[in-house]
Amino acid sequence: MEQELIKPTESSNFLAKESKKVTKAIIPIAGLGTRFLPITKIVPKEFLPLVDKPMIQYIVEEAERAGIEKVIFITKPGEKNILKYFKKSQKLEKNLKEQKKESLLPSLKKLNNLSKKISFSAVVQDKPLGDGHAVLQAKKFMGKESVAVLFVDDIFDSKIPCISQLLQVFKTCQKPVIGLKRVAEDKLYHYGIVGVEKISHRLYKIKKIIEKPSQEQAPFYPVRGFGSNGAGLAIVGRYILTPEVFEYLRKAKPVFRGEIILADIFSKMIDDGKVIYGYEIEGKWLECGDKARWLKSSLHLSLNHPEYGPELKNIF
Repeated sequence: MEQELIKPTESSNFLAKESKKVTKAIIPIAGLGTRFLPITKIVPKEFLPLVDKPMIQYIVEEAERAGIEKVIFITKPGEKNILKYFKKSQKLEKNLKEQKKESLLPSLKKLNNLSKKISFSAVVQDKPLGDGHAVLQAKKFMGKESVAVLFVDDIFDSKIPCISQLLQVFKTCQKPVIGLKRVAEDKLYHYGIVGVEKISHRLYKIKKIIEKPSQEQAPFYPVRGFGSNGAGLAIVGRYILTPEVFEYLRKAKPVFRGEIILADIFSKMIDDGKVIYGYEIEGKWLECGDKARWLKSSLHLSLNHPEYGPELKNIF
């Protein structure tokens, strides 16, 4: 099922080659949000607020700053509000003006500007059958193009947009690129951890992927500040995928619980001798996958907000 909204305007992507420019992004939002119950009974996780806007807006703003021109949302059945949120509401703006509440218009204007630069589509994932299955639903939009993938659980506070950093790597390698961040040893079991061969500063060739390993299983890359044994490099929710990845996804057989998992696809590609790169993202990683981490991320963004931060710091 596909819905179209707003034609894109021309925008530049200074980070990618003109001949193989990445202009499309997939944003999967079909999860059930069970870790946020009971609120997610009626409010989709992607609409939970971080300070003064929902998580999904941070993700779309990151894509826009990276030069993305088309966003494909992978949604759950019955989800209609995602396209509505990014569509200009002339009636609402008219009501605000009539009620002398023009001071509220700038936030809407910022949202409207996203819709001028990006076109939005939605494809339904009938059942939550894994992140790989979700991404595969957008295959018909891709053709022979490479695509950015952004997951809403991971937000970055960084000068250079996270996905732009991966696009800079892709510009020269033209291979799949996975976003990475270091995590301490006692946190390894939360994440997919990679074994790597270092190529240059922050850039790695991925040799192995272990999903939620024990400390004994995890492949380490030593780094100062994380103890004598170093820290693991964890996969974060940012990817640049080539058409070849979609071919592997199309042929993939569901595994545990009938799901198709991206990490398994990458492992299969590595076993087949394919090259996959990882880049250690610069910037603060704000996790939003459960209530505790979402609250920590909310606190960080609130205290650093240019308008609300100074007042909130006085409270503490």
